[in-house]
Amino acid sequence: MMKKRITWIILGFSIYALFMGLYLFYWADFGVPDAYKGTAADPATFMTERELQLSEEYSRYRSFLSFLAIPFEWIIYLGVLGFGLSRIFKQFSEGISKKKIVVVPLYILLLTAFTWVFTFPLQYWARSLSVKYGINTQSFSGWMKDEMVSFWINVGLTSLVIGVLYALIKRFRKKWWLAAWGLMIPYLAFMMYIQPVVIDPLYNDFTSLSDKALEEQILDMAETADIPANRVFEVNMSEKTNAMNAYVSGIGSNLRIVLWDTTMDKLDDDEVLFIMAHEMGHYVMNHLYGNLIGALGTSLVGLYLAYRLLGGMIRKWGKSWGVSSEADLASLPALFLLFSVMSFIASPVELAISRHAEVQADEYAIEMTEDVDAAVGSFQTLTVNSLNEVNPPFLVKYLKYGHPTMMERLIMLNDYKKNTQAE
Repeated sequence: MMKKRITWIILGFSIYALFMGLYLFYWADFGVPDAYKGTAADPATFMTERELQLSEEYSRYRSFLSFLAIPFEWIIYLGVLGFGLSRIFKQFSEGISKKKIVVVPLYILLLTAFTWVFTFPLQYWARSLSVKYGINTQSFSGWMKDEMVSFWINVGLTSLVIGVLYALIKRFRKKWWLAAWGLMIPYLAFMMYIQPVVIDPLYNDFTSLSDKALEEQILDMAETADIPANRVFEVNMSEKTNAMNAYVSGIGSNLRIVLWDTTMDKLDDDEVLFIMAHEMGHYVMNHLYGNLIGALGTSLVGLYLAYRLLGGMIRKWGKSWGVSSEADLASLPALFLLFSVMSFIASPVELAISRHAEVQADEYAIEMTEDVDAAVGSFQTLTVNSLNEVNPPFLVKYLKYGHPTMMERLIMLNDYKKNTQAE
């Protein structure tokens, strides 16, 4: 029976990978519609022939890897359960100590390490691609350092969350999902509060913005937007990447306005101001809190569905997995599998909401700066610098894009400029 299941899983994954490869490399069209050729939305007007070729190649490979990673994660969880590894991890942990404060972190460490080892080839392939195409500039040792930081942060936070979750499952057999959701509210708010000042500095050094004149302009914009900030933080990202970014993150006294040095180096000041106005738009329109509310809503639904489905899975396959009940820590891979599948199913809706929020932030930035040319220039430079596809295929857009496509954003700017001139 096990051999048959493995055969079907390998066959299914192979067919899926073949389909995605054919779709991305042969069937999908990355070009722009004829109606927009020659406009600001046409990459041929601001990218060289070589840049166009590299952009299309990189986009196809990157998307292919991203699509492979989704079911591959599910296969790992099924393998951990099907081969009895989850039960072995738990027994080993309990052999070290019977105390839950030791058992849970040790089990999480073993499961996380096993998962990391099997996903490492895909991660390394993705990194190699970004290096090959000139996006990633970080040394291998630096990249591995960040990987290890992420690994241990993941182990620590997951141990805390899972320890509490399984204590709730054991105590509240039928209402654990509701109790867990109640604790999600302070947890997510706390994470938003500490992210900018505790977690982010583990990866990068944050300093005051070196360009004081630019900082003053950004802070003037922040004051206009009623954002309580008295400094702008600069991150030295040029050691790691050629990509550009800026953001406003955190809540309360830990709110931070952050600008990557790559953004400042590659854009003119007016273009940087448009990017910062866009990020401020997210704050002004309460998108940060909207994300929190959205996460709480989806977690409520996800936890309830997990409660309904996990028991059925264990009743059907628990004996072969070596899992006795929902409260058995060895059931965790099944829970992770459920969350991952549900997240994938919900992603088109979540991404559509995110794209709508990004459109709102773009519109806010245009109204604040009144500089359409700077907006166009920033988007075009971002496209060239990151080798982004201007018009991604349907599946890539609706399953991966949390922002409008560059073509959509540039068309919107072009229409805005026409309407302004007509007035």
